[in-house]
Amino acid sequence: MRYEHLRELMVKVKEGQIDIDEAIKRLKTLPYEDIGFAKVDNHRSIRQGVPEIIYGEGKTPEQIISIIRVLTKGGNDAIVTRTTREVFRKVKARYRNAVYNEQARMIVVRKRTKKSKKNKGLVLVISAGTSDIPVAEEAAVTAEAMGNKVERLYDVGIAGIHRLFDNIDLINAATVLIVVAGMEGALPSIVGGLVDKPVIAVPTSVGYGASFGGIAALLGMLNSCASGVAVVNIDNGFGAGYLANLINSLQE
Repeated sequence: MRYEHLRELMVKVKEGQIDIDEAIKRLKTLPYEDIGFAKVDNHRSIRQGVPEIIYGEGKTPEQIISIIRVLTKGGNDAIVTRTTREVFRKVKARYRNAVYNEQARMIVVRKRTKKSKKNKGLVLVISAGTSDIPVAEEAAVTAEAMGNKVERLYDVGIAGIHRLFDNIDLINAATVLIVVAGMEGALPSIVGGLVDKPVIAVPTSVGYGASFGGIAALLGMLNSCASGVAVVNIDNGFGAGYLANLINSLQE
């Protein structure tokens, strides 16, 4: 919940777990904490309901661990995207509850001791092909880490469209759908024409030469004839999962 860590701080003061000086010290670092190489936005969980996310590429393991320390010290979960198992091993040595998803390339470190409130509704992540699963998993893990119920429906692309139609009950049960596809990127248009729910299309860089690293799929999705289809950037599973969380949380 958006103000949960502030409430926890007030309870700790009331119960004598920390004194007033310590509480004031923590409030001083609430806007952001400057740790030299990064200014960690502690205020983001209040503004947006979700803590700052750590983009792993280009950061050293030591930098990632330092940012995790700031986030968890403030009572937040920590999510690291686009990272490696080597980095995870070093994070795991410091945070025993850290979990790594190999396909999504994401680390999640849970901080909250109380059971977090779950968003109502269902986020359904659909992939056109098996090769699109890494991007789909990034979307799914992101949405799950933010408190959403997530189902997965993989390898149901238009080359065998009957595979999609065999799961129409699951598709209709979703509150918001994330559809991940490479090559010509046609699947989101099919799904968008079947449902009365928001569809988030994710183009992937999967495909042969003329797919131009996902540009063909991106342009195909942007030109979808189905209404209610929004498009994120190429391979941006994280952005799709984050947007799905925002849409799903509106039901609260």
